[in-house]
Amino acid sequence: MSEQAEKQTSVKARLPRGLADRGPGELAGADRMMHAIREIYGLYGFEAVETPFIEYTDALGKFLPDQDRPNEGVFSFQDDDDQWLSLRYDLTAPLARYVAEHYDKLPKPYRSYRAGFVFRNEKPGPGRFRQFMQFDADTVGAASVAADAEICMMAADALERLGVARGDYVIKVNNRKVLDGVLEAAGLEGEGRGAQKLIVLRAIDKLDRLGADGVRLLLGPGRKDESGDFTKGADLSTAAIDRILSFTSARGGDNATTLSRLAATVGESARGLEGVAELQEMSALFDAGGYGDGRVVIDPAVVRGLEYYTGPVYEAELTFQVKDEYGRPVRFGSVGGGGRYDGLVARFRGEPVPATGFSIGVSRLLAALQAIKSPIVTGAAPQGPVVVLVMDRDQIPRYQGFVAQLRAAGISAELYLGSAGMNAQLKYADKRNSRCAIIQGSNEREKGEIVVKDLVAGAALAKAAKDMPREEYLALKERAQFAAPEADLVAAVKDVLGR
Repeated sequence: MSEQAEKQTSVKARLPRGLADRGPGELAGADRMMHAIREIYGLYGFEAVETPFIEYTDALGKFLPDQDRPNEGVFSFQDDDDQWLSLRYDLTAPLARYVAEHYDKLPKPYRSYRAGFVFRNEKPGPGRFRQFMQFDADTVGAASVAADAEICMMAADALERLGVARGDYVIKVNNRKVLDGVLEAAGLEGEGRGAQKLIVLRAIDKLDRLGADGVRLLLGPGRKDESGDFTKGADLSTAAIDRILSFTSARGGDNATTLSRLAATVGESARGLEGVAELQEMSALFDAGGYGDGRVVIDPAVVRGLEYYTGPVYEAELTFQVKDEYGRPVRFGSVGGGGRYDGLVARFRGEPVPATGFSIGVSRLLAALQAIKSPIVTGAAPQGPVVVLVMDRDQIPRYQGFVAQLRAAGISAELYLGSAGMNAQLKYADKRNSRCAIIQGSNEREKGEIVVKDLVAGAALAKAAKDMPREEYLALKERAQFAAPEADLVAAVKDVLGR
């Protein structure tokens, strides 16, 4: 093939937008992090379950747009039987399908956890990916808010197990029913108010970014941002706006004060008072468990997905600051959240099935743990295999025998399969993060020996040779490379790996 034709047929190596590759160091950190979370979830009696990446599109629920091709927000395709299938966009909807399908076989309440990738067909941006990992825990079949309180306490324990110090995080709790009561007291109940309520919800959700003044504009006539773009407001009365803002600012110095303020804000709304009563019950459980010390707080400003949930909602927030690459302070904020979703399983069974759950954003939490240098995720990258060098091509079967001996002893090992010389093979071993390499040329073979090269000691020797006292230098040199009988191969390698 000519050089020009080869250029025409080559494909440019490029990663699609919104996706990311992960190397061995990040994978190892994520594995250690998820292992620690599993330990905590198991301590609370939750068991593992796994659902597939792909579900029938209608099983994922009403939260998807109703279109001829339902791919707005999700990745969908049509099967050969004309059924629409979609990549899951979260782990909760597939769990609801799983529980409904196996309902009679499962213990109730059913406590489970799942970890896996989810997919969003959205416009990617900084920190916003089309594929990312979540780690969920859910209790299905428990109507008591004790199940919600337990998950909040479990989230606190998980963060501390991961190395986040007490005081560097908070689990915030709110209740959908309380907000419904506030909206009712503000005159937003009744037919034809759906669009207006949605504007209100979106406005409250921007409280952290815009502050009370910005939210007041969005609840009223509207707001013009810095670029000059105008966002239409909810056109509420001044009294209604004041009531809603008093709700979002009702958090007091302790949970008891917050609850007292919320009770006043919902007025005579029965649904709102029911929500306050549920939060009071949860607060008592936090106190009884020792979590009412500021680790778990009632916070009316939490509005995550309130149109999705039916009762308590909660959010895990990191409160510490780190500096970005330009030295600017950065807060990670929310790394997970969830709440009660009593309507999802009922879609399949036609009867109420209470459920509550919590989801951790794995990538975001991993980045936060790396920033605070949590030992869970900043440990050394996985040690690579022992590399057996190929010095003589006609001796490859002999070298393969060395590899087999090491593997039989439970030691990760590999035969160099490239075509480079000795120095390049040693550089390859370094790139593999190998602790040692095995060398046997003709001289060693005649003596029945192998040479064991400690790559860590060798690197230290090269770095410190000039400034090191002669006795220390000779001792390190002896450790960095030594000969051993072939019969002692496994013992010699174990000696180096155990250093």
